Amino acid sequence: AVNYHTAADAAAEVVDAISTAGGEAFSVAADIRQEDQVDAMVSEIVERWDSVDILVNNAGITRDRLLLRMTPKEWDEVISVNLRGAFLSTRAVLRHMVRQRQGRIVSISSVVGVSGNPGQANYAASKAGLIGFTKAMAREVASRNITVNAVAPGYITTAMVQQLSEEAQQAILARIPMARFGTTKPNAGTRCWRRSGARYVRAASRCRSPLVKFSLRKGAIAGPGPTTCGG
Repeated sequence: AVNYHTAADAAAEVVDAISTAGGEAFSVAADIRQEDQVDAMVSEIVERWDSVDILVNNAGITRDRLLLRMTPKEWDEVISVNLRGAFLSTRAVLRHMVRQRQGRIVSISSVVGVSGNPGQANYAASKAGLIGFTKAMAREVASRNITVNAVAPGYITTAMVQQLSEEAQQAILARIPMARFGTTKPNAGTRCWRRSGARYVRAASRCRSPLVKFSLRKGAIAGPGPTTCGG
């Protein structure tokens, strides 16, 4: 199931791509900041497919501004989507995964959540929060055969990066030894492995970037909204 809030056309394109590849998919509208809408979305998925097996928390927005100029609204908007949305979505699917005694949860963090970035205090806080959330959840549900992991991409050529000014993009590239942004293909491969093959890896935060590449494994431990898979 492909969740969307307002981008119905983009969600439909993803559904078409999945169907073309031989899969089964449908789109479902929900504002992941709203508890009742998230619960209704997951209930619809379970009703249709009898189970929910995989959750990808990939919702993310930015409201970039230096902290001295940042408004409480800009702070709250980013935290609400990026972190509260992951909390509500994860809690909703866990009710079913615990009964199933299996499940995979992958959250999309960011290298900014590890290294920080000027003008992105709200975004960095939300993505660092996802890493801590991932580690805590992995410990809570490991005994139920549920793995919880995070991927922390570097700067990838997505709409979020492309909306940055040319000056900002050049400043970022100057800090990257390879002097280029990453692409979505290798990151998609990492997420697929986390979902399907990571039966023993828990609370790993995989950082993929031309600048940073390492895994945090101490403790053994998806559209504008989460991509949720059932069946």
